[in-house]
Amino acid sequence: MRFGTFNLMHGRSLTDGLVETGRIWSGIAQLDADVLGLQEVDRAQPRSGHADLARIAADALGAEHAMFVPAVVGTPGEAFRPATDEDAEGVDPHYGVALVSRYPVLEWRVTRLPAAPLRAPIVIPGPKGMQLTLLDDEPRVLLAAVVATPVGRMTVATTHLSFVPGWNVRQLRMVRRALLTLPAPRVLLADLNLPGGLPRLFSGWHRLAGVPTYPSLSPQVQFDHVLADRRGIERLGRVIDVTSPSMPFSDHRPLVVTVRGRW
Repeated sequence: MRFGTFNLMHGRSLTDGLVETGRIWSGIAQLDADVLGLQEVDRAQPRSGHADLARIAADALGAEHAMFVPAVVGTPGEAFRPATDEDAEGVDPHYGVALVSRYPVLEWRVTRLPAAPLRAPIVIPGPKGMQLTLLDDEPRVLLAAVVATPVGRMTVATTHLSFVPGWNVRQLRMVRRALLTLPAPRVLLADLNLPGGLPRLFSGWHRLAGVPTYPSLSPQVQFDHVLADRRGIERLGRVIDVTSPSMPFSDHRPLVVTVRGRW
């Protein structure tokens, strides 16, 4: 089974600044993931040509099961408001996370995570190099699915945690509590905004890959993680391959982990 996570940065290229849906389709198809968690996903946003990026990803992987959940309505960095469950099918510009699965999804579960109550500095790569910007935090969302896989029922989830130090740790603990109510094995595919081994330290979950994924042009740090709850992890088997290929869009690289069990 192949699990992947990818922060799309709404599909924008760092070299030409464009969002091209064909480029996004080709890049995601290359990952060949059975279950893929996506962050910074646009739907109906003018900046990405009003495209449904989650649907493009599902088509690229030949996946029949996909769900997009908005964290905000509007455009981050401009005007936006926190999304609610009632906004899921709206026509306004949306921005959030998505989960795409080739395996049947038996249940979807959404948990909303509050934004940090303060602004924080963040370093953003661009054509002129790294730039420090003071930003308001955004509300976040956890999207989990109970999936029928070769090892039986399991839980796979995705999220994109706050860039505010400490607040993302609090959110990670909320994520862990929410996922413990769903069937094991449990795998989290996410941009946690926590580097290296910190997610393992704060969650107690096993880190399936240690590969730098950010910034995409010359990765130095791992913000993107594939974590597995130690309870039930033996059913996943062992990791046999880890890849983090360069993509023609996004400031992150994807992370794909392949496991092989005895099923």
